[in-house]
Amino acid sequence: MSARVTTTVAELRELLDSGRPPVLLDVRWALGDPHGRDHYEAGHIPGAVYVDLDRELAGPPSPEGGRHPLPELADLRAAARSWGLKAGRPVVVYDDLGNTTAARAWWLLRWAGVPEVTLLDGALGAWRAAGLPLESSPGATEPDAETPGPDAPGPGDIVLRPGGLPVTDADGAAQLAVTGLLLDARAGERYRGEQEPVDPRAGHIPGAVSAPTGENLAADGTFLPPELLRKRFEDCGAGDATGIGVYCGSGVTAAHQIAALAIAGFDATLFPGSWSAWSADPARPAATGHLPS
Repeated sequence: MSARVTTTVAELRELLDSGRPPVLLDVRWALGDPHGRDHYEAGHIPGAVYVDLDRELAGPPSPEGGRHPLPELADLRAAARSWGLKAGRPVVVYDDLGNTTAARAWWLLRWAGVPEVTLLDGALGAWRAAGLPLESSPGATEPDAETPGPDAPGPGDIVLRPGGLPVTDADGAAQLAVTGLLLDARAGERYRGEQEPVDPRAGHIPGAVSAPTGENLAADGTFLPPELLRKRFEDCGAGDATGIGVYCGSGVTAAHQIAALAIAGFDATLFPGSWSAWSADPARPAATGHLPS
């Protein structure tokens, strides 16, 4: 993966003042918090368009597909056009959680063939820390498909072509855990099976290596420097791996891991169903504790 992954706040300011400003996407979402739109309306980067992760970045949940399966391509295209995405126009995405949620939009658009998509490094926190203004839009109505929202930069015409980034299924993830490297991006206690707040069973895919997404970030919410990320993933076994796969709870924070891997110089495959799909299948084994050395 050679395309650039992040954009700094200073670079975003320049882009917004240029003759080719990006489409800005605000992906405010957190597990257990259904008020993403409310947070967006209370304050967002001027001109940003709200993106609903559950409705626009995922298909309907199912035991086979997990809690956040990939959306149908036609649905994603309709959503992307409603955000104002156009051919040749760059896209910058952010959230308020160090991009651990926004990375889902970054990954999906890259998977769908949109070439210029970056994450705002440091997310909304970096914009605030720079003392830059926010705008509010209380009571904004939700846009219909194919209809741009109130902040969208006009109707979009984007054409999506899937396959820009690799995906795998449960069988492929199991194989990667044996023949390559499979990273579990969830918190360590969920990997070890000490707790499982949302999915059917606790534990992890046998052979997977724990690599919590939060460890991709510095204290200020920006990505660690490339050399530190590379060492982090080499310590997990990425340097010698014939292939790298990533999963999490439902395929959201795993996308952040793939972004971090890309910054470090590694390509990786997403298992979209992740633990939510794996653990829903009683035929799939679950391991607990630390990975044996």
